[in-house]
Amino acid sequence: MSTGFFPVERVPYEGPNSTNPLAFRHYNPDEMVMGKRLEDQLRFAVAYWHSFAYEGLDPFGGPTFQRPWFPANNQKAAKLKADVAFEMFTALGVPFYAFHDADIRPDLGSFKENRKAYEAIVDIFAAKQEETGVGLLWGTANLFSHRRWMAGASTNPDPEVFAYAGATIKTCLDATHRLGGQNYVLWGGREGYETLLNTDLKREDDQMGRMLNMVVDYKHKIGFKGQIMVEPKPQEPSKHQYDYDVATVYGFLKRHGLENEVKVNIEQGHAILAGHSFEHEIAMAQALGVFGSIDMNRNDYQSGWDTDQFPNNVPEVALAYSYILQGGGFTQGGTNFDSRIRRQSLDAEDLLIAHIGAMDTCARGLKAAAAMLEDGTWPNFVENRYSGWNSDYWQGVLAGKVGLEALAAKVETEGIEPEPVSGKQEYLENVLNRFV
Repeated sequence: MSTGFFPVERVPYEGPNSTNPLAFRHYNPDEMVMGKRLEDQLRFAVAYWHSFAYEGLDPFGGPTFQRPWFPANNQKAAKLKADVAFEMFTALGVPFYAFHDADIRPDLGSFKENRKAYEAIVDIFAAKQEETGVGLLWGTANLFSHRRWMAGASTNPDPEVFAYAGATIKTCLDATHRLGGQNYVLWGGREGYETLLNTDLKREDDQMGRMLNMVVDYKHKIGFKGQIMVEPKPQEPSKHQYDYDVATVYGFLKRHGLENEVKVNIEQGHAILAGHSFEHEIAMAQALGVFGSIDMNRNDYQSGWDTDQFPNNVPEVALAYSYILQGGGFTQGGTNFDSRIRRQSLDAEDLLIAHIGAMDTCARGLKAAAAMLEDGTWPNFVENRYSGWNSDYWQGVLAGKVGLEALAAKVETEGIEPEPVSGKQEYLENVLNRFV
């Protein structure tokens, strides 16, 4: 039975000429792109926390949203929230959703009572997944909001907090496994420091590495087939976080023997905070063999913090998807909208409109990326730029068959005097603009 919260039960595809704000203009899930349905290329997911747990707060103001499940401090409210959530997943036609434990259950005070409340909602989710066909892209644990996490979770100087974090992760991984989740994500919102004056970096790195190894061990013990993923972010809420960016996470994984076990979930807003572009982080993850999934959003260019706005910049999105497609596309990952509507967007339909616009933006971006790759001008230029390395001699250099002395002798004997070659940046920018 419908709760009547949303104005439509299913958002239609009406094509690019439509002016209906509650219809898709570019996202047709059955459209074929590079041999796959658009739905299967994009693998959309709705973030439970920003869509149904966010109350319209900001650093300078209290809640602005008045949802029928607020205050969400009891199981009845949590059940209503779940009912509305799955109605929206169905209306949008998304194949997936994602959640933290604290998003879906009330806080009843103790670990035991919270676990019971959480498992009861997971029972409801299991039934709703069966009813609607919507699946779980990934689950995770909120190890950053409660005051107990103020000095970190796995990196906390108190071993009892470390234990509490482990127990919470176990509960959430069990639930993700039960719901058939494709992945499990760890985001270290408080895994960092506010001042080095009270911080032992070596201890905290060791603790964080030990926790992640325990998570991987438990994954194998219970037979969870999903990917374990870490989500990079440089700072906020901590001054400095240990999962700063993709390269930093990869170094951490190598240090703790986990580079073949754990992948990364990359968020656009976090990439910007780290001083990178979204496509840089995706390309880096592909190069290092740890690409897993993405959180799709954007930051306000005039704000220095993580604003989590819905994506609307097609050229940016196209570049991001171009590197995903070049890496073979998503396998178990997908496009999760870790995005929230603005605190002035009060109406229920605003939640739908925000996702519709974002899904259309992503559809346009992915189709532009596919067209760029199928055209071949850009990838062929990059390939040709490095073609000098393809000979047996230079491949031997890379394979370690030629040392520094031999290399120096070749330069002198052959009189090598290389001249710079244009990188053609402006040309390539113009090539890409043909498609967006």
